[in-house]
Amino acid sequence: MTIRNDSSVTEFMLLGLTQQPDLQLPLFFLFFGIYVMAVVGNLGLIVLIILNPHLHTPMYYFLFNLSFVDLCYSCVIIPRLLISFMKQNIISYAECMTQLFFFSFFVIDECYILTCMAYDRYVAICKPLLYKVIMSPQICLVLTACAYVMGFVGATAHVVCMMRLIFCDNNIINHYMCDIPPLLQLSCTSTYINELVAFIVVGISIAVPSLTLFVSYSQILCSILHIRSSRARSKAFSTCSSHIITVCLFFGSAAFTYFKPFPGESLAQNKVSTVFYTIVGPMMNPFIYSLRNKDVHVALSKTLKRNILY
Repeated sequence: MTIRNDSSVTEFMLLGLTQQPDLQLPLFFLFFGIYVMAVVGNLGLIVLIILNPHLHTPMYYFLFNLSFVDLCYSCVIIPRLLISFMKQNIISYAECMTQLFFFSFFVIDECYILTCMAYDRYVAICKPLLYKVIMSPQICLVLTACAYVMGFVGATAHVVCMMRLIFCDNNIINHYMCDIPPLLQLSCTSTYINELVAFIVVGISIAVPSLTLFVSYSQILCSILHIRSSRARSKAFSTCSSHIITVCLFFGSAAFTYFKPFPGESLAQNKVSTVFYTIVGPMMNPFIYSLRNKDVHVALSKTLKRNILY
């Protein structure tokens, strides 16, 4: 896709998270630490799943994709944030549109991958005898492909609509990344179509997965309550708890940021809420899914022993 610029603005300046000089250095080290943890955690989980055959199951296949998406959009977002803490953060028009595309692509992907994970848990708990048939490798591949296609379509819609806008004199983005709400504020042409497209794309990306998640977990809860063994109930709850925490963190902050008719009204609140699903979420997800997961502990132990011995 060729990025064409019809406006007089050739570059933007990202203000970053804060303009207070005393906070710049502490925040740099804080977010640098978060970035390192996000990269190491997600990359470590990806390598662990690849190297251990007993983790080659639908559940870990989707977890592999979740870690890949988290790793990618951490690398898309956080480096630019770190630059803003150290110096004036100038980004070209083409780089801004590219960042917006990949950010939108990976965020929408995450919505649908989390939905696929909920469906996987629903089948595992509610239809255990048919699990291997329903969650076959072919079905898992199709579900993942659909998630990436939805991400591509949504990201393309956002960027194409953004490229039709004309930016005149003001080129200061009140954010740490090229996001839709702050860019719309800079336009000197009508943003009605952009707001409508953003509302539709974000609405679909939140409403459809949310409905699927609600139905899946309603069925899961009913099935768990009918389990007589308290140990089996506890195990079933445990397999879902990590996913529920991730879903609440991601969808809650994303819905607060975007799911409103006029996305440019409260940019200060938007910046804070986007931190949770663009920065904190990708850092926490590997630990949420691995700290209480015996399969991951066993895989990590085997991998470390294998590397030490050889």
